[in-house]
Amino acid sequence: MVKIKFAIPKGSLEKATYEIIENAGYKIYGKDRTYKPKLNDPAIDVKILRPQEIPVIVDEGMADLGITGQDWILETNADVETLVNLEYGRIRIVLAIPKDYKSDSLSDLIEDFAKNERTLRFSTEYLNLSSNYIMKNKAYKKRFGNKSPMMITPWWRKGDNPKLSLYLSFGATEAKPPEDADAIFDVIETGSTLDQNNLKAIETIMESSSVLIANKKAIADKAKREKIYDVLTLLKGVVDGRKKIHIFLNVKKENLQKLLKSLPSLKGPTISELSTKGWYSINTIVGKDEFLRLLPSIRRLSQGLVVHNPQQILPLEEIWKNESKN
Repeated sequence: MVKIKFAIPKGSLEKATYEIIENAGYKIYGKDRTYKPKLNDPAIDVKILRPQEIPVIVDEGMADLGITGQDWILETNADVETLVNLEYGRIRIVLAIPKDYKSDSLSDLIEDFAKNERTLRFSTEYLNLSSNYIMKNKAYKKRFGNKSPMMITPWWRKGDNPKLSLYLSFGATEAKPPEDADAIFDVIETGSTLDQNNLKAIETIMESSSVLIANKKAIADKAKREKIYDVLTLLKGVVDGRKKIHIFLNVKKENLQKLLKSLPSLKGPTISELSTKGWYSINTIVGKDEFLRLLPSIRRLSQGLVVHNPQQILPLEEIWKNESKN
């Protein structure tokens, strides 16, 4: 039996990751006691790691499959295959400064510190993302050309522009300004933590959510690919299931065509004749948002409506097409 190694994240993504895996039909044993819990599928070995590590672990082939944030894939520059956006763990990475600063953009901040011949200090967990973002800024290019910001960690320094420094943060980044940093690049969900620390967000670097990633060599291996696409199918089924509802409704024969014509979103519905003469049953899948628009027509033309929230909708044909390309 071919096994695959599956790295899942600890920390802020942990609870939602367990939830989507369990909704996909897997059972997780020992998740509260070990970093190597077991699944009810013996062909999958699970290991719990920090999301920051997972892109590199998957890239290097130490895991075949992983769940991490899009932010950490870009930060680590990992060469991995992104299989599906799992649509949870949504965050923004922003540039934030003390509320009493007059600057309202990175350009203003750079110009202000440069004019006063002051070193501009940033604190962040995202050294590479922040450095790349800064180097694309027009004011930075005007002042410093192609020089790279100085990145500073406890172990090394890298870069050739000491007038703008990026200090690696190990957490509590919001507490750094103004004494230990002039500004920060940090993750926010609601922005309330920034506000509590007297900071304001002035630019967004990127938005990120959790994704399922795979090692490219593992995808190319036929035996491993089969199991990887099993996991992909089940997880994507949960993602799609959360956005749709399954409706069952009864309609009189004279209203059947009216209903189908007025509901263009009902693509390929299942239509069954009921035991009561002149009545039909329709069942189909629609988007949750679309259902609100369709409801007035359904209410006028049908009698009786049952709504289910599906746990999974498995896009088998779509998955098969993607798998056959590899």
